[in-house]
Amino acid sequence: MQYQDDDLEIEAKFYLPQMSDIRDRLQSMGAVLLSERTFEINWRFDSSTHALTTAGKVLRLRKDNRIRLTYKSAIISPETRKEIEIEVADTQKMISLLGALGYQVVAIYEKYRETFRWNSTEIVLDELPFGNFLEVEGASTRKIRKATGDLGIDWNTRISLSYLGIFERLKRKLQLSFNDASFENFAKIETIHADDLDLQASSNLHSPGERV
Repeated sequence: MQYQDDDLEIEAKFYLPQMSDIRDRLQSMGAVLLSERTFEINWRFDSSTHALTTAGKVLRLRKDNRIRLTYKSAIISPETRKEIEIEVADTQKMISLLGALGYQVVAIYEKYRETFRWNSTEIVLDELPFGNFLEVEGASTRKIRKATGDLGIDWNTRISLSYLGIFERLKRKLQLSFNDASFENFAKIETIHADDLDLQASSNLHSPGERV
């Protein structure tokens, strides 16, 4: 498959113990708010043999204030993969179409997302039922790393797992009986810590702009 340059997704993800600290930092830096806190629901699809997951690929339908179908290739490098995304008009029709092609919903996850622009990068604050996360996306790893340094985040604490990958690990550790990462399913679970997720929390260890 041939890809255009703008099909390349380059991003880094971090686990946050406190969302408010990073939001305050973004505001003090003068980052531009692109999208206010918005609820979204995501459906992940795969074949009956889990061929996409086995190959490290992603087929996802997302609904927030838009509906988008996204394909992601296997990871090219720790921060890079190919991504193709299109906007669609009807969630249920797209689910039916994918079903007709042999793809079923294998998991659902929910989150709230807030999006900022800082220099040439896009920075999102994601609130999931099991924790808070920061994603930084840009045209190159160098630019992403620079933005991460501006925020005072330790680059070495970045996460390679997807949100569903983190959820699957948490589900095994806590022996959770549900398959979807929804806020309703997590409502009766006590506070989840970094140790439960087996993740290193990304603290504000550096002053803005300090090399990390």
